[in-house]
Amino acid sequence: MPAGVSWPTYLKRFAASLLAMLAGAEAVHRYYRPDLTIPEIPPKPGELKTELLGLKEKQHEPQISEQ
Repeated sequence: MPAGVSWPTYLKRFAASLLAMLAGAEAVHRYYRPDLTIPEIPPKPGELKTELLGLKEKQHEPQISEQ
């Protein structure tokens, strides 16, 4: 068995790590609020706008990402 542990222990740890990974991804998506819409024309470099939830109240203009 991998790592020298029994199958039940291995499956429990695998399930716990999978749930932690999914919870982390959900937390990141809720904080950063990605724009999942597909534009008709792809944006030019420098036109992609992102917005941080914590900075929304402090800064009224959306930030422009540099790629």
